[in-house]
Amino acid sequence: MKEKILVVGGTGFIGYHVLKNTSSKKYFLYSLSKNKPTKEKKIKNVKYLYSDITNYKNLRKKLSENFDHVINLSGYIDHSKKKENILCHYFGSKNLIDIFKSKKIQTFIQVGSSLEYGNLKSPQIEKKKCTPVSWYGKSKFRASQYLKKISKVYNLPYIILRPYQVYGPKQKKDRLIPQTIETCLKNKIFLCTAGTQKRDFIYVDDFVFLIQKILLKKNIRYEIFNVGSGKPVLVKNIIKKIRNLTKSGEPKFGAIKMRKDEVMSLYPFTKKVKKYFNWKPKVKLIQGLKKTIKSYA
Repeated sequence: MKEKILVVGGTGFIGYHVLKNTSSKKYFLYSLSKNKPTKEKKIKNVKYLYSDITNYKNLRKKLSENFDHVINLSGYIDHSKKKENILCHYFGSKNLIDIFKSKKIQTFIQVGSSLEYGNLKSPQIEKKKCTPVSWYGKSKFRASQYLKKISKVYNLPYIILRPYQVYGPKQKKDRLIPQTIETCLKNKIFLCTAGTQKRDFIYVDDFVFLIQKILLKKNIRYEIFNVGSGKPVLVKNIIKKIRNLTKSGEPKFGAIKMRKDEVMSLYPFTKKVKKYFNWKPKVKLIQGLKKTIKSYA
């Protein structure tokens, strides 16, 4: 019998790729989001549900049927807005957890963030204490803590993923890689920070592949996993790689000041996820950049 998967945030960047790359022959696929998918992101054999996850009553009505797996990819992109981040990433996640805590589901995958660690020295390890700095990181961390607390009482089977910089086709253009690609393809001069931040980048298909492994390996639950390559890259070098691949654009490094809450070094220790799921990224950075550039060209 086919299992039911609910992807919360299914019309977003990662949610779209999860639904697109998950077999509708094996699963019944559902998407829950606030807005309808764009024409290019609408996927055949996906049932689309609509609700604001911060509205508990409406959300509960929309999620009246049973699901086997819930993947919470809901998100508010602007990390600077305190109220919106707390509402979406904490209270929205809390509503979902409260709805599913008494239901018999096999997996609740909470997609958190590397920013839950805050200024913790890299490479960051799952067992270390989190000290988030941004409201985005704080809200994601509170949601993780709430999920762990509720699980102890209701035995809700969870997995918390802390992805680093996920990128790929159909990502919104206000993110670093697509923004740089678009600007370079238009052969424009563009202003940047000094680019001395260290970041870890992972291609979206690799992230989706991990989620698929989690759904199948049902004996592993109640754990937190970092998701990344474990190989930090300077932001400046990412921009230079895109510039070289597109053969256009002119970055002006150092023209923009760093944010006050900027974390300068952010990359994970990835031994745990490799050990539990025999998973590691397959797509090399240069290959992922080429694929992403091609999708925007």
